[in-house]
Amino acid sequence: MSWLQPILLEGRHASLRPLAREHHDALCDAARDGELWRLWYTSVPAPEDMAREIERRLALQAAGSMLPFTVFDGAGAVAGMTTYMHIDAAHRRVEIGSTWTAARTQRTALNTQCKRLLLGHAFDTLDCIAVEFRTHRLNTQSRRAIERLGAQLDGMLRAHQIGANGTLRDTAVYSITAPEWPTVKAHLDWQLVKPR
Repeated sequence: MSWLQPILLEGRHASLRPLAREHHDALCDAARDGELWRLWYTSVPAPEDMAREIERRLALQAAGSMLPFTVFDGAGAVAGMTTYMHIDAAHRRVEIGSTWTAARTQRTALNTQCKRLLLGHAFDTLDCIAVEFRTHRLNTQSRRAIERLGAQLDGMLRAHQIGANGTLRDTAVYSITAPEWPTVKAHLDWQLVKPR
């Protein structure tokens, strides 16, 4: 049995359900909200590419290197995708990544709730020693969101990847370690209950 199995994670502002092919149409609608695939510095599937992206993620799950989720908002509507990826069971490490959410959910409690659910499962159930986050150096919105979680910048992987448009991506690498988790958890729990 794999160390990381599909699981339903639920919170007040969001729930994460194992990615399924039947989520296709609703995921296309979520991606259309903000035309997210047009952002050059990130990788969000266009509606016409969604089926291929779902199959890619499910194949990586079958290979044991990814655990993909569909993100649902607090009202039960599909809002995007996220994953555990770069799974390293021997060293009890995962990356939370390949995340995108509909424009209507950005800068709401949804992302905080998703990260709280994923981090809680990683540290409290899987006994991870660290959880990693990666993003394009120029994706300032994503970098600020990761920093607001309490993650620390580990460093920059320069000229790390070649983008679809041929540009080189510098990747900012962040992490939260197990000893930091109790403080980060308290911070995220406070973020989720404070008045907005």
